[in-house]
Amino acid sequence: MVQKAARGKRTLFERESELAAVEEALGDLTGLRPDGVEPTRRPRGALLAFAGRAGIGKTTLLAEVRRRATELGCTVLSARGGDQEQRVAFHVARQLLQPQLAGVPESEVRASLGSWYDIVGPALGLCAPTDGAPPDPQGLADGLDWVLTHLAVRRAPMVLVLDDAHWADPESLRWLAAFAPRAEELPMLAVVAYRPDELPDHAESFRGLPGRAGGRPLDLEPLSAAAVADLVREALGGHADDAFCRETWAVTGGNPFETVELTAKVSDRGLSPTEDGAPLLRDLAAAVKGSGLISRLERLGPSTVRFAWACAVLGTEIHPALAASVAGLGPEEAADAADALRGARILVGAETLEFIHPLIATAVYRAIKPGVRVALHGQAAWCVLDDGQGPAAAARHLLETHPEGDPWVVQQLRAAAGETLRAGAPDAARSYLARALREPPPTEDRAAVLYELGSASLLTEPATTVNHLRAALAEPIADPALRQHIVYRLSQVLAHSDRLAESSDLLAREIRGTDDARVKIRLVSEQFMWDAFRADEPDHPSRSRRLAKLADRLRGRDLTERYIIGLRAWDAVQRGEPSQVALRHAERALAGGLRWAEPDRGFEVPVLVALAFMYADRPARTEELFAAGIADYEQQGWRGGHLSFAHTLLGYLRYRRGRLGEAEDFVRAGLRLAERVGPGTPAHWYAVGSLIQVLLARGRVAEATQIGDQYCFGPPFPAAVVFPDAQTVHGELLLARGLTKEAAAELAAAGRRLDPRGIRNPAWCPWQLLLARAESHDAPDRALATAQEALARARQFGAPSTIGHALRTLAAVSSGSARVKYLEESVTHLERSPAAYELACALVELGTELRLTGRTKEAAEQLYRGLDVAVQCSADGLVDTARDELAAAGLRPRRLHSTETDALTARESRAAALAARGHGEAEIAAELGVDEAAVVRLLSAVYRKVGTESSGLAADLKPA
Repeated sequence: MVQKAARGKRTLFERESELAAVEEALGDLTGLRPDGVEPTRRPRGALLAFAGRAGIGKTTLLAEVRRRATELGCTVLSARGGDQEQRVAFHVARQLLQPQLAGVPESEVRASLGSWYDIVGPALGLCAPTDGAPPDPQGLADGLDWVLTHLAVRRAPMVLVLDDAHWADPESLRWLAAFAPRAEELPMLAVVAYRPDELPDHAESFRGLPGRAGGRPLDLEPLSAAAVADLVREALGGHADDAFCRETWAVTGGNPFETVELTAKVSDRGLSPTEDGAPLLRDLAAAVKGSGLISRLERLGPSTVRFAWACAVLGTEIHPALAASVAGLGPEEAADAADALRGARILVGAETLEFIHPLIATAVYRAIKPGVRVALHGQAAWCVLDDGQGPAAAARHLLETHPEGDPWVVQQLRAAAGETLRAGAPDAARSYLARALREPPPTEDRAAVLYELGSASLLTEPATTVNHLRAALAEPIADPALRQHIVYRLSQVLAHSDRLAESSDLLAREIRGTDDARVKIRLVSEQFMWDAFRADEPDHPSRSRRLAKLADRLRGRDLTERYIIGLRAWDAVQRGEPSQVALRHAERALAGGLRWAEPDRGFEVPVLVALAFMYADRPARTEELFAAGIADYEQQGWRGGHLSFAHTLLGYLRYRRGRLGEAEDFVRAGLRLAERVGPGTPAHWYAVGSLIQVLLARGRVAEATQIGDQYCFGPPFPAAVVFPDAQTVHGELLLARGLTKEAAAELAAAGRRLDPRGIRNPAWCPWQLLLARAESHDAPDRALATAQEALARARQFGAPSTIGHALRTLAAVSSGSARVKYLEESVTHLERSPAAYELACALVELGTELRLTGRTKEAAEQLYRGLDVAVQCSADGLVDTARDELAAAGLRPRRLHSTETDALTARESRAAALAARGHGEAEIAAELGVDEAAVVRLLSAVYRKVGTESSGLAADLKPA
């Protein structure tokens, strides 16, 4: 089988199986077969990986892939890792994607990429980084995924070729390693080649690939003696005898690159390819690589050697003029050197130079004496900056220089780090700043460098961030603003590392040490916020009083004041103050604006303000705030822990509204995002706890148990407060499994933890309601007292859903006629709330009690209503219970179907409008010509659809 390579007319030998795999993949991708046979399946993508040691022919094979793909009309994206470019963030990503966007007007690129432009643009060199908060690495990876997917679909069929993947920069390689398996889902063939012994840990996925590679890459083997003989005769002529060919194979070990280079040397020397010339092959082979190559280079003269060194320092895509500047040569001298290096088969190219093979580039680079190499990198940094390429391009060279206390080096490395960090590459930024710290910086700049270094580590290495920021605080700091930024950032990372007490203590010390009133109030607001999340806060009631006193004096003039007012709203929710108090403060906090992605601020307070509406039975308002917040996150490219929290809490919100199917989807999405952040993080606790609650509400106890086991959901619980409370959810799971004693112990422990802190609202944490049910099996009197106390707390807060839930629990632990009485009152409250699942439970339980007391007709009405609402909630377990109760009453269950949407019917709209204007149920009944019971049902549907309780209808009702 003879296949022409891209360079010259060299033949690919003994690569039939690899080329067959390529041919099959291209056929599946394009729908075209060389034999004219139509493919049996629709066009599909694939992933191929070729592994082998240096010189084994990977590059030649990939050149053939590109040639064949081009002939078949494929769009070809091509990139190559470089030994010297490994520290240039997104170097490979730019090679792949920039040519596809080059020459397109910026307005068209912006229109094509949409909101992703500002996120991926700086990484791809399409635009300068913005001054806002940088995207997190996961958000940027998602953006690059979108761009590549978009291109693959629009310019299908597409072939992506990555050579020398082991030398790709970490940012590009992590992205591609995660994306590559998706190639099979797209009209795209991804082909990757690498040296297996040099592949970094963050690209391990390339070692075990799915699909056509059979679970592993295709290993390229050395050529056999027969193949080497064919190659020699192709290059030198058919008269090359067997002895010469055998010696060539022995000398090169079947390495294709070394064989080709050796035959070129034989041709250059005019050596006869016969048995007489065979003994000279070993000496010629030595000149192809290693010390022999360097000796050959040195014979070309000092100017040529220096030019070659400059090219080796610059890496790939070498511009002759830049290489000449680094080498210190004039234009003519540099041109002569380039000609000599091309003639010696060391360099190729004209306007852009490159080494003929990476092995040669590596040999030349390593042959440079260390002192000279350092000097050349320093010269390269200056030349790159003079060439207008910017600090980030110069930084990789500065990393190779020796520390000398040069402020200019520190300045350039800090500038490069800032540019790289804003482009979404914190690891690269961290390496630049670490090198700047070793320079070292001037004493007055050291704290700033440590602060920047800590900020660059924030998303990936919180423990390292703490160390850097603590070190920064220990330095003399002349700029008060810098000290404040360091303190804010350190308190934030301590809190996110579940070290809330340390965060609070740090802020307390700073509060005592500052005389600036505005700085002090900002510090106080930060301390209030982190203390709100402390499960071990020593004096919550005192903090609550101080917070209330301060918030009542503030008018919300700036963001700090609005944060304090927002925290006051949340404190009112947790303490169970009347819901109208919490809502009033929440609206005050929002009056001046609370963005979720505010630079230098946490997202916690805006989220807490939004959740205050949810617990007060105004979930529609919460959804509006969440939609704006998530859009803010995505616009900034924050798609790690931030977006995980948002999706999880949005799922929790849907759970409280009774939209269980939607809730499960959102929470599972949040859990997937949380898994990117890492196990044991607050994001994980939020997501797993919410998912368990949703599954229990849907009647899937076994699956909820399996999720709990899978994620080790149990003690020890996090020091930070999470929603829903993890210990309470664990108790609820134990209760659902029938482990009542264990559940009672867990729930009582939750109460002992929360009650002393003044967290008494069963809307926020229903530990008392669950404890009453657990106690009812062994201590019915205590259960009754617990439920009654919970009801008193619910009435104090005043949210209809919370009162209805408490009444339903009180009914469950009561006996006799009281059960029906409490359930009827529960239904009355829940009908005035948006809590559909709680209403369905109350209706089914009321119908069950009525059936047991012989009131079959009334039971049927409640059970049918409960069944309908349960179906709309996707509460499968409750649906089965309702059907069983109807069957027990001798009634035929209705067909299961759900027709409820968020759109109000005409009659519901009329009833809602009248209720919003203050009309009572009797007046609305007279206006509509129906009885009051029908009005109650109409308005109940309105509250569920609009997402509000009765008193909030006027504010939340949207115009028709």
